[in-house]
Amino acid sequence: MSSGLARDTLFQRALNRVERIGNALPHPATLFLLLSGGVILLSWVLVALGVQVMHPVSGQPVQAMNLLSVAGLHRIILGLLPNFMNFAPLGPVLVCLLGLSVAEHSGLLGAMVRMVVGVAPRKLITLMVVFCGAMSHTAGDIGYVLLIPLSAALFHTMGRHPLAGLAAAFSGVSGGFAANLLLSPTDVILAGLTQEAARVIDPAYVVTPMANYFFLGSSVFLVTAVGTVITELVVEPRLGVYQGDVRPEPLAQLGAKERRGLAWAAGAIGIFALVVLAGLLPTNGFLQDPAKPGFVGSYFVRGLVFFIFVFGLVAGLAYGFAAGTLRRDADVYRGMQKNMEVVAGYVVVVFFIAQFVNLFNWANLGVILAVNGAALLKYLGLGPVPLLIGLILLTAVINLFLGSASAKWAMFAPIFVPMFMLLGYSPELTQVTYRVGDSLTNIITPLSSNFPLVLMFAQRYMPKAGIGTMTATMLPYSLANLVCWTLFLAVWMLAGWPLGPGAQLFLGTR
Repeated sequence: MSSGLARDTLFQRALNRVERIGNALPHPATLFLLLSGGVILLSWVLVALGVQVMHPVSGQPVQAMNLLSVAGLHRIILGLLPNFMNFAPLGPVLVCLLGLSVAEHSGLLGAMVRMVVGVAPRKLITLMVVFCGAMSHTAGDIGYVLLIPLSAALFHTMGRHPLAGLAAAFSGVSGGFAANLLLSPTDVILAGLTQEAARVIDPAYVVTPMANYFFLGSSVFLVTAVGTVITELVVEPRLGVYQGDVRPEPLAQLGAKERRGLAWAAGAIGIFALVVLAGLLPTNGFLQDPAKPGFVGSYFVRGLVFFIFVFGLVAGLAYGFAAGTLRRDADVYRGMQKNMEVVAGYVVVVFFIAQFVNLFNWANLGVILAVNGAALLKYLGLGPVPLLIGLILLTAVINLFLGSASAKWAMFAPIFVPMFMLLGYSPELTQVTYRVGDSLTNIITPLSSNFPLVLMFAQRYMPKAGIGTMTATMLPYSLANLVCWTLFLAVWMLAGWPLGPGAQLFLGTR
């Protein structure tokens, strides 16, 4: 897959080796099946050794649960179906793809790609893709289900390797997960956990959802710059020229029917947006929840899956009927069915991921891993600044196994927030340090719930692409973000800039 030039450098040879090793692993479904078996055996070993930790929130002892027992077997038997049906990412991804498949089948997405190619400066395409990815978090999974495949198609149409476009978008969507110019539900959840942990030391301490806004908003431009440079100087040269069988969208100018379809789609989206704004902007709007006033608590944010589905459906129908690509209702359902056939492989892998995640949680391995990792950092006695770097690295490592940002912080916050407060560091600084580490390894771990989805998009262009292909492609982004984002935080600290409105770096400076 790599170009001859790519093999001349030590780093590129290392990436090639990572790819070969990764692709030699079993099918992702088999990998998670084996990992599930490993979790069952490990739970038995930990129970036999009497391993336990004190839960940082409840203060109660937490022991490993033996899944290699009769009670464990009963739990596995009864949990097989609910594990799969209740797996959080599955439903939203499938529903979003149902709506967006209409937009794809009608030809709307292809026409949009050709339009962008025709009007956007080619030198800025990579930057635009990474920036849009970093900005997509407020809109839930739209970055995964729309932007990543669209970016691959965009690069392909421009004569560039489609996996380079996919990687650029993925680096922004997932590698830059914490960076955003808009607040998201994650900001609210983490701030609440940080505040509770801070009140162990100061019962009156308040942490707002905007506690890290200045730093994370600025980080959007850092993530965009890093993603752009890595894509164009490292990833794309390594991928070389695309030699697959998938044909790109033709670069011919849009015809009259296509232009009419785009105009109708734009009108339909505009009307849809006005309806949403009418329900969102007034304080008593029909999308506002009186119990949770504001944008983050609105039914729009909490029901983003519905709005992404309707967006794809409305835009696709408007384009299709205006351009003549959709003539009957059967055409619409045929488009939905076609995409679901493509997603079948993703559903299979998700079934085994769901079992692994629940077995991991049932055995209490996440709590044991997090608490012992935190204890190791304490034991090392690194000093305040190295300890912050240690928190970034610890979070990045544990993120390889435990993906949920809120679940990890629920265990870390009661340990690290009081610890750093006693050293004079603000809870807001501890939180932002954690958030940097939490973003770094999202794009290289097969245990991430969205990794199989991105791999599925990659296999549209390279059917033989495997875990190794994706890991080797995304690893340069992780390493670059680790160095640059950590240095950015260090410079921010040395400059003494506030992390957000009223959120200082050190206690006593609020």
